[in-house]
Amino acid sequence: MARPTRPGFDVVTGAQVPAGGLAFWARAIRRDRKGLAGACLLAIFVLVAVAGPWFVGDPSAPVGIPLQPPSWAHPLGTSGQGQDMLAQLVVGTRVSLLLGFAVGLAVVLLGALVGVPAGYFGGVVDGVLSVATNVFLVLPGLPLAIVIAAYLPAGATALAVVLIVTGWAWNARVVRSQTLALRRRDFVAAAVVAGQSNLNILRVEILPNMLSILVAQVVGSTVYAIGAQVGLEFLGLGDVSRVSWGTILYWAQNDSALLTGAWWTFVPAGLCVALVGFALTLLNSGFDEITNPRLGVERVWRAYLARRGRPAGHSTPVVRDDA
Repeated sequence: MARPTRPGFDVVTGAQVPAGGLAFWARAIRRDRKGLAGACLLAIFVLVAVAGPWFVGDPSAPVGIPLQPPSWAHPLGTSGQGQDMLAQLVVGTRVSLLLGFAVGLAVVLLGALVGVPAGYFGGVVDGVLSVATNVFLVLPGLPLAIVIAAYLPAGATALAVVLIVTGWAWNARVVRSQTLALRRRDFVAAAVVAGQSNLNILRVEILPNMLSILVAQVVGSTVYAIGAQVGLEFLGLGDVSRVSWGTILYWAQNDSALLTGAWWTFVPAGLCVALVGFALTLLNSGFDEITNPRLGVERVWRAYLARRGRPAGHSTPVVRDDA
C-alpha cells in the first residue's frame, strides 16, 4: 500500500518532504485554516499598502482643524497638525510593511550565512562563528537597539541596520542546529563520498531541505521587525518627519492625545500593528502545522477519530505500515 503523504512531511514516517516552490506553499496554506486566515488578513494590508496611497492625498498636508474628531470629510479625524489621519494611516502602512519585510528577510539571510557554514564545516569555522553568535545572543536586544539608533543618523536605512544587527543571532543558532542534523543524514554522506563539492552539497542537499524553516523564520522575524520599528520610532529614534505607524504614535504622544481624549490619533495605528502581528502569527502557526511532523500526525489522528465519533483526549496515535 502506498504511504500517504501531505505537504511538508510523510505522515507515516515523519520524514521531511522538500518544499516545491510557491505552488507548494499556496496549496499547503489553503489546507490549513489558521494559515489561510492569516494569509487573507495579511493580503488586505498588502493591498492597502500597494494601492492605498493612490487614493489618498498628501499625508503631511494640513487639511482641517487640528485634532478634529472623525467626520464624513475625514473618516479618521485629523492629527495635532491638522493632517488627515486616514491618509497618514494608509501611507504609513506601506512604509511599515516594506521596512518590516525587508528587515525580516535580511535577518534570516544573515542568520543563514552564519549558521549554515557553522553547522556544516564544524571545527574552527564553527567555533569562530558560534562565538560571534553567542556574543550577540547574550546582548540585551532592545537597549542595544536604542543605543545604536541614538548614534546613527535618523532614517529608514539606519533603522534597518539597527534591527538587523540586533536580530540575526537567534536565527543563526536555529539554522546551525538544523544544518548539524542534516549533515549527519545518509544522503549528505553519499554526496560527500561521491566527490561533490561543499558548495554543491550546500546548494543541492542542505538548503532545499531547510526551506520550510527559513520561510517560517522570515515570517517570525517580520513580526519582530515591525514591533521593534514601531517601538523605536515611538521613542523618537526614527525619522519623525516620515509618516509611518511608529511616527503616528510618536506625534500622538507629543500632541497629548491621551490627555485630550483624541483616540483617533493613536488607536487606528495601534490596531493595525496588532492585526498585522496577529496575521503573521497565524501564518507562522500554519507553517508550523505544515512543516512540523509531530503536529501534522496529531492533526491527522484527531481528524481520524472525529470521523468515527471518538474523543481524541484519551487515545494514543498508532502508526501501522501495511506495505
